[in-house]
This record gives sequence, C-alpha cells and structure tokens, in this order.
Amino acid sequence: MTAAPVLDPQRTALVLVDLMDRVVALPLEPRKGTEVLSTAEELAAAFRRAGALVVLVRVERPAVAEQPPGSHLVAGLLQDGDLEVVKRTVGAFQDTGLDARLRERGITTLVFGGIATNLGVESTARAAADLGYELVFAEDAMAALTAAEHEASVRLDFPRLGTVVTASQVRLATR
Repeated sequence: MTAAPVLDPQRTALVLVDLMDRVVALPLEPRKGTEVLSTAEELAAAFRRAGALVVLVRVERPAVAEQPPGSHLVAGLLQDGDLEVVKRTVGAFQDTGLDARLRERGITTLVFGGIATNLGVESTARAAADLGYELVFAEDAMAALTAAEHEASVRLDFPRLGTVVTASQVRLATR
C-alpha cells in the first residue's frame, strides 16, 4: 500500500457498496461483514465531520415483485445529507444517475469500501475510472466471498485504478 493523498472534502465522496443486512451476514473473507461495517461506519463519520459526501449504494434485483429480506441498508447507516443509490446491476453507475449527481456536487475523487470487493466495489470503481474520477480504496473496509477474490482485486486490479490504503490512512483536509 502506498501513502494516501490528503483529500479535499468538497471534491471527495466516500462510496460504500452493498452494506445491507443480507450481504453483511454472508460468510466473508479476509474479514467478517460486521468488521467491514464497523470500519465503513468510522469512515462515514469522518467524512460527515469533514463535510464530505457519503454515498451509500444498495442493490435491488430487477424484475422481481419483492426484494429478499435484508435488502435495505444496515439500520442507522444512512444519515441526513448522504446520497442513497439503488443499483440493479453489479456496478453503481449503470442507469442510476450517480455520475451526474456526483458531478453536480463537484466531486472528482472517490474513496471506496463495501462488499464484495471483487464484484460491486470493483465494478463501480472500474466505471468510475472510465469516467475520469480519481480513486482511493480503503482495503480494510472491504471483503469478498473468498480471501483470494479480495486479494486479487486489492493487489492486482485496484493499484492500476487508484491508490490502495487502509481506512486509517484516508486523510481529509481541514479548512
């Protein structure tokens, strides 16, 4: 992991992917979903204190009458001022208006966390990179179904897209 840049809270958003009860409860590696959630909550609190945007992404299955139990964000995660995005694909940019909503707020940098590292997080990050955003990955705010899947994203793919750090290394500038 490399040193984290100091981020401008007015131009940076925290993007947390699929922190829903049914996803957090999955058997995950290299850390439990509850550990990912705890780290993500700490990051979100720091972003809110700095006046930075927190984006909470959740998935809904398309073309079903009712979503499975546990399909809402974990209780208490969504706070006033946060942006909730409902996706119906693996990534959060397809047909959600997320890019436009970020650009209208002047966001140029995205910090990622969530579940699963190699699916929702990576798919969203790849689209964000294609759209020209600067990317930072909080490695300990993520998990996957296997440690190998998590490690492949964190060690092989994410360094090609942005900067991989720990959550404690994410630094927001103070004004």
